[in-house]
Amino acid sequence: MAYGIVHHFPGGTKEQYEVTITTLHGSRSSLPKGQLFHSAGASQGGWTIVAVHDSKESWEQFRNEVLMPRMQQGISGGFLTPPQETSFEVANQLSHASLSA
Repeated sequence: MAYGIVHHFPGGTKEQYEVTITTLHGSRSSLPKGQLFHSAGASQGGWTIVAVHDSKESWEQFRNEVLMPRMQQGISGGFLTPPQETSFEVANQLSHASLSA
């Protein structure tokens, strides 16, 4: 079952996001293994990222092996604090492509 994650970085900026995403994903236009969707933007009080993984396990693998170790090391120019996290099992997943099929 797909698994969704919402990260809010209080006080986060677009510039911090660009540095962080490039560091974590390897480039701005690639997704880590198991990630199906990624969206990000300015939100009230900071920066918010929404990601959907193909399973809770793939999310946990990315979180434990890539995200947390890199964030704990510190990413020069990246987000300064860990995110506020909300996660959920995806019960319904639609896309424009699936609606027009």
